[in-house]
Amino acid sequence: MNVEISLEDTIETKEVIELYKANGWSSAEKPEKLIPALRNSDALVTARISRELIGIGNAISDGSLVVYYPHMLVHPNHKGKGVGRAMMEKLKRKYKLFHQQMLTADTDAFGFYETLGFERAGKTEPMWIYSGNEH
Repeated sequence: MNVEISLEDTIETKEVIELYKANGWSSAEKPEKLIPALRNSDALVTARISRELIGIGNAISDGSLVVYYPHMLVHPNHKGKGVGRAMMEKLKRKYKLFHQQMLTADTDAFGFYETLGFERAGKTEPMWIYSGNEH
């Protein structure tokens, strides 16, 4: 499997929606908001095999101090093969000098992110106002 991991901003709506649907993320139902959100990210990382999008992640940042990683998805057929790790490592390299790198992980992803150096943030708890039913 030859996976190409790259920081880019060239994504097609159809391929992104297919990936989000394959992962059961409700943001797939709002392409008119999802696609601009991804394109306006500070960084967008993709994973492709023969040009087929199999993974995507993004970063939102103040440009100096703090970066937040809101989305990290790998197609279910390619999970467990190092794709998510490679995409996250690419983003972490870009922001390696930042004071704070943050994300919110679902319980089943805690172990994955811990292997990448993330840890629970002291006594903090994530809080949100959320208008979706899943991701």
